[in-house]
Amino acid sequence: MTQRLSAALAAETAQPVVRPVLLALFDFAGGAVRAWSGVGDLVWEGQSWVGVGSFGAVGPIEETTEVRATGARFQLSGVPSGLLNEVVGVSVQGRRARLWLAFMAEDWGGFIEAPVLLFDGRMDMVEVTDGGRIATIALAAENRLRDLERPRLRRYTSQDQQSDYPGDLGFDFVPELQELEIRWGAPAT
Repeated sequence: MTQRLSAALAAETAQPVVRPVLLALFDFAGGAVRAWSGVGDLVWEGQSWVGVGSFGAVGPIEETTEVRATGARFQLSGVPSGLLNEVVGVSVQGRRARLWLAFMAEDWGGFIEAPVLLFDGRMDMVEVTDGGRIATIALAAENRLRDLERPRLRRYTSQDQQSDYPGDLGFDFVPELQELEIRWGAPAT
């Protein structure tokens, strides 16, 4: 997805001092985790975001002019080993991961403009490196365009329709259509 910065944000990048921050949202099954690249807590859109400071890292996010699914890699280091049990036993595959870029005001009291969405995808896998007392968690996410490459296991049957829309009878008539002869442009007999 190609992003264009607003005039105010583009002007901000030309300033002698720039205060960029990243905000990351990971929608784990046990609850959403919100982190930002600063220190301390930050409130945005009524939600609290935990500062990870220099302990967090984001791999390069690639943008192309062609339609192509690219992934992202997030890393959190300095995690106490006691917290690893919460990450290791949790299935993350298919859960949502998002990343925003924002520029902080000079007084660090808020953003200059609303953050710009850089990545919106689905978590794929978690890799944990345990170094004894301190561990590193790496999370790989894939772009939602990957969904287009996966085969669909759904069929256009009444049972599939009932699972999504109980009481809808539209697909009950599909088998009858296979035997029906339709003549376009011919007079009715």
